[in-house]
Amino acid sequence: MRISIDHPTDRPNFYIVHVGNLSLAFSYRTIIGFSVGGSRWVIRENVWGPTTGKHLNYLANKNTRISEVDFTPRLHAVLLQFGLA
Repeated sequence: MRISIDHPTDRPNFYIVHVGNLSLAFSYRTIIGFSVGGSRWVIRENVWGPTTGKHLNYLANKNTRISEVDFTPRLHAVLLQFGLA
């Protein structure tokens, strides 16, 4: 299984971890979005601040964000699917 880490914006607190076909976007130490097989990003609402907002904006525009209540179970299901939970 291929594992890699990217810093797409060169910001030290934003990185994307690729584990096989799963991509996890982190702002600081928090998963803020995921993508499976290159599909569109599933991202959560910004409840933190402007820096994380910039990280979220890199992934997708604001109107595609979902609430934490919707995001958390979807993330957990994907992590289980990949044996990461």
